[in-house]
Amino acid sequence: MSTDAQTPPGTFLGHPRGLSTLFFTEMWERFTYYGMRALLILFLVDAVANGGYGMDDRTATAIYGLYTAAVYVVCLPAAGSPSRLIGAQRRCVLWARS
Repeated sequence: MSTDAQTPPGTFLGHPRGLSTLFFTEMWERFTYYGMRALLILFLVDAVANGGYGMDDRTATAIYGLYTAAVYVVCLPAAGSPSRLIGAQRRCVLWARS
């Protein structure tokens, strides 16, 4: 690969400009989700005087597990609902954009 190759106009490092927006949006979404997961148990078991909930480890871990399961399970019925209610996948995307 040549280092003197020119990138096409309207691109960012050889990729469409919109891809950088998508990348950073997805990066921050994952950062906040996994960061929140890391701090959830610490918040739940911290003393009430410190701003926590003062729960025991078992209860806090159960809530954490339920939250993590809900994140993945709730999207399953939600994935097929729009196409059943609105119609074809293309119409769902067009409806969501408007």
